[in-house]
Amino acid sequence: MKKSPQAIFSNELSDNAGPSTDGAPMSTERAGTSDDRKRKVTTARLSEMKARGEKIAMLTAYDYSFARLVDESGIDAVLVGDSASNVIHGHETTVPITLDQMIDHASAVVRGVKRALVVVDMPFGSYQGDSKLALQSAVRIMKESGAHCVKMEGGEFIVESIKRILSAGIPVMGHLGLTPQSIYKFGTYVVRATSEDEAEQLMRDAQLLQDSGCFALVLEKIPSQLATRVANQLAIPCIGIGAGPGVDGQVLVTHDMLGINQEFSPRFLRHYAKLHDVMNGAFRQYIKDVKSGGFPNKDESY
Repeated sequence: MKKSPQAIFSNELSDNAGPSTDGAPMSTERAGTSDDRKRKVTTARLSEMKARGEKIAMLTAYDYSFARLVDESGIDAVLVGDSASNVIHGHETTVPITLDQMIDHASAVVRGVKRALVVVDMPFGSYQGDSKLALQSAVRIMKESGAHCVKMEGGEFIVESIKRILSAGIPVMGHLGLTPQSIYKFGTYVVRATSEDEAEQLMRDAQLLQDSGCFALVLEKIPSQLATRVANQLAIPCIGIGAGPGVDGQVLVTHDMLGINQEFSPRFLRHYAKLHDVMNGAFRQYIKDVKSGGFPNKDESY
């Protein structure tokens, strides 16, 4: 396994690490303890988690309130995803969302997060084909939102942009497999890299992104066996969405896993709540109470 720059931990991590039987750095903090849940998550800490076999949990957030909730739960990373284009703005694809909108969402999320790593998607048109534009966009995200790193979709065609962004000291998370910003190129959201040629290209791209300096990689909607191969080959963490259990962590869209959105139900999605029904019931009860004069009552009035 080829070592990445992110496999060499920061002084902070080294100070907290003790020996282990397999030679991998081990945190003296126990996962799940109150101290560990208060400790800031950094890009280096994600590398540490992979080294010791601890899975990484990641969810999306697009505003202050949701960011506070997911951060207080102990989540490792919060993704300010361009899925806000669908979930918040009601677009059919992720393509229409702008850099300004992503910065606004990211700024709100950063204000709500105290512990988790905040990752921000670079939107379509902010980095493809122009490394100078890519750097300008990434700098704006970091300076104006206070986020910790950016995420970019694609393989060999965006390497120049990745390297330029990294040269400014901005950490980059890669994204391979299903890349929603390229929906008009592929025309469908079906599982990617099912053929041998596509699988080999994805393996090459994954290695290339690590060699270019990416600190982690999202693998979306690819065969489970392929995702496991990639995670085993790379030194950097691989976080899956629809990529099976053999990767180093998982990410879901929060509104989807809470059952707020009912229109979207792919095979990889697990509903951890049915908030659509709960919220709809609450709204209906409120309407009923208002129209009947039952709200507000005497105790709820001044």
